[in-house]
Amino acid sequence: QVQLVESGGGLVQAGGSLRLSCAASGRTFSNYNMGWFRQAPGKEREFVAAISRTGISTRYVDSVKGRFTISRDNAKNMLYLQMNTLKPEDTAVYFCAARGGVFHSTSQIDSQYDYWGQGTQVTVSS
Repeated sequence: QVQLVESGGGLVQAGGSLRLSCAASGRTFSNYNMGWFRQAPGKEREFVAAISRTGISTRYVDSVKGRFTISRDNAKNMLYLQMNTLKPEDTAVYFCAARGGVFHSTSQIDSQYDYWGQGTQVTVSS
């Protein structure tokens, strides 16, 4: 089992920044490929960003490229999402997720992730 706890969400004006964190515990964090997903009210959960076990590979949804940066610190068992130039359409609950059993992955498919956090709310006002 891997336990994931997100933090860092909040209310920010358009153009502002937030840094989300995801603390992992329970298993060896470096064995898991990690992802961030989000879900806005009335919408399907969507992929935001993913990072491989070692951090060497990353992937982003087109709408956040150049604005968001995913990173990880395996020594601290932490995953991060730096979000800059936020837009009202970024408003959603953000979830971190862990995918094990694969050596190297930056999957966009939520069903391929094994463990999920409870989410943190990000609200961007216009």
